[in-house]
Amino acid sequence: MKRYVLAITGASGSVLGIRLLEELVREAEVHLLISRNTFPIIRCETGIDWADNTEQAIRTQFGTDRVYFFEDVQMNAPVASGSFRTDGMFVVPCSMKTLAGISCGYANNLIERAADVTMKEGRPLVLAPREMPFSAIHLENMLKLARIGVKIAPPVPAFYQEPKSLDQMVDFLVGKILDAMGIDHDLFRRWGA
Repeated sequence: MKRYVLAITGASGSVLGIRLLEELVREAEVHLLISRNTFPIIRCETGIDWADNTEQAIRTQFGTDRVYFFEDVQMNAPVASGSFRTDGMFVVPCSMKTLAGISCGYANNLIERAADVTMKEGRPLVLAPREMPFSAIHLENMLKLARIGVKIAPPVPAFYQEPKSLDQMVDFLVGKILDAMGIDHDLFRRWGA
């Protein structure tokens, strides 16, 4: 069974991380990291309250025991070590603070440490930076990471599939993020299909 790390940080767009989690747990084990300040954003944007008893609430919501939750201060979590094997990591959405921390190798919390481990072990890392417009500092951080093989996948919509709902647009964006990791899905109709 595949094993992925998924971090949801404090940028708008938590619905994308939650939808990605829903897709990943169908076929994989997921080690979920949520930054402390993200729980109010999740509640505001989706109505979901995972602040208390987080792991059990998520397992119940998705009907699986393949989700393992760690707080961003749990630096002794398995994903903080390169000897814990994973098939890659997603940061969706990725705040500019987290982007900067990853770019500089700061590893100040579990999310940044797990990304650092993912890069040093040569595993795939996909970041979905959520900000607009990007400043030159944001772009430089993304370029620095892209040059070492990190996939930068900002959630930019496309309209050739003629989406009829917000859910279809979310599926398209999550599908493109899955594409960046090389994971098969059927979330949207591909161009020319």
